[in-house]
Amino acid sequence: MDGRATGHSDMIEENTGMVKIIGVRFRNGGKVYYFDPADMEIQKGQHVIVETARGIEFGYVVLGVRELDTKTFSQPLKAVIRMANEQDEATEQKNKEKEKAAFKTCVEKIAKHKLEMKLIDVEYTFDNNKILFYFTADGRVDFRELVKDLASVFRTRIELRQVGVRDETKILGGIGICGRALCCHSYLSEFIPVSIKMAKEQNLSLNPTKISGVCGRLMCCLKNEEDTYEHLNSKLPGIGDHVTTDDGLKGEVHSVSVLRQLVKVVVTVGKDEKEIREYKVEQLKFKPRRSKKDKSKQSDGELDKLEKMESAEGNA
Repeated sequence: MDGRATGHSDMIEENTGMVKIIGVRFRNGGKVYYFDPADMEIQKGQHVIVETARGIEFGYVVLGVRELDTKTFSQPLKAVIRMANEQDEATEQKNKEKEKAAFKTCVEKIAKHKLEMKLIDVEYTFDNNKILFYFTADGRVDFRELVKDLASVFRTRIELRQVGVRDETKILGGIGICGRALCCHSYLSEFIPVSIKMAKEQNLSLNPTKISGVCGRLMCCLKNEEDTYEHLNSKLPGIGDHVTTDDGLKGEVHSVSVLRQLVKVVVTVGKDEKEIREYKVEQLKFKPRRSKKDKSKQSDGELDKLEKMESAEGNA
């Protein structure tokens, strides 16, 4: 989203072995870029001055010095120019203050030009060669006159960048339904692919309002436990499957507890009497689970609604 280089130089070389790196962020929740620490003892939480495609930048170290295989990189890493000094810290702080003033000015200019757009954030480059304005809008916006107006005020390069609702939430931050800071704003460098199938795998409600985040798209945290649930579900029979218990009874699966690995089975006791009994999965014999496509029992109307939501998320 920010258009920075990944710390790679333009020259491609053949590298082998391990190389020391540090991880640097430029904005809260932004992507982590790797740089060569250049034999400096750099620790997490410190500030550094580095060179990117946008010029000289002030960065926040989020990963201290560590070694990575050079095969991870197609190009050599750019070296850290220096540790940030007091003057650099003052410049960065001054830029933050400028951003607040620029935000207010831009909002006024948007109102003046009667544009259907919502300003989200403003970012000054460290050397003040460019100001970036991030905004959201329902469609395309002709902001050419706005750019000219802003350029006449700030007398520097102006860039307006339209972002989607997920990026808006990532920039602004907030509190999720779990009561904690949003994952995308606090630690996720990039958005991870999520789908409605992940919610189904975890036996969550498929009501879009209950599995959507602040941004209105599927919650990123659906991915967090997906691998665990896939593994645990693979060891369980499906609801409606026929099983044989270790006490010689046959029955139909009524429900399952994925995390506890317990299965409730409707068994026939005596001639016609039926009752529900709970068994550990190890106490049952059953055929391997069918593929997810075969066992899907959602109505066409509900699936259509969910798939539209998933498609909208991918296009945002």
